[in-house]
Amino acid sequence: MTPKKIALLTDSSADLRWDQARENNIFFVPLRILCEDGEYLDGVNITGPDIYQRLHNGELPQTSLPRVEDFSAKLREIFDLGYDGVIAVMLSSGLSGTYNLARILAGECAEQGYAMKVFDSVSGALGQGMTVLQLAEDIKNGMGWEELTERRAPQLIANTYPFFSVDTLEYLVKGGRIGKVTAMAGTMLQIKPIITFAPDGQLQSVAKVRGRHQVMRKLVDMAVGARAGTRPGWPAGARHPSVTPQKPR
Repeated sequence: MTPKKIALLTDSSADLRWDQARENNIFFVPLRILCEDGEYLDGVNITGPDIYQRLHNGELPQTSLPRVEDFSAKLREIFDLGYDGVIAVMLSSGLSGTYNLARILAGECAEQGYAMKVFDSVSGALGQGMTVLQLAEDIKNGMGWEELTERRAPQLIANTYPFFSVDTLEYLVKGGRIGKVTAMAGTMLQIKPIITFAPDGQLQSVAKVRGRHQVMRKLVDMAVGARAGTRPGWPAGARHPSVTPQKPR
């Protein structure tokens, strides 16, 4: 049976506000944040400012996929509210196991007679959140299950290409993404990397510029280039994007 009442599910990395979620029938499962003093749930008992404060204090919190029991409880809540179909858009599988966990649970839902379709956003933060919000608008406009899952969601994901820059290279060093010598040279020269998601879902640097003002200029140039069908500084074979500048989480 084709689902008629459709809910959207994502994880807390989508960075959507609670009021946005309520208004658009969007449900969250929280990622786990592993800190020196214990484990927290993203958006539940720890927030972005809390994490940035810990970074400032020298700590490097780690993220982990949601707990199975939290994920299962959220699905039960959705179906108990009368929804008969769930479209899940999860954090890039290149960064987290959340997508694969959702696929496993979707199989269990199917065995119980519930419809659940899971998508790898190949993105995070603003890119992931905007995909979910657009799907919510499409549902409000009457788009059905088959069109949403077979055409619309894949189309939105394929045409979203978020990228961002960082003010400091300190955390790239601590996370093991660049070496200390590279970071030292980059800091002295005020090098700011522009980072995006590779086709495999991993983060990659696509450009390096000097100074914050040059970062913004480069982002604008890349956005204009994307609209014109060019890919300045992007790897050969990358998908054609609808460029979405974003700040790092």
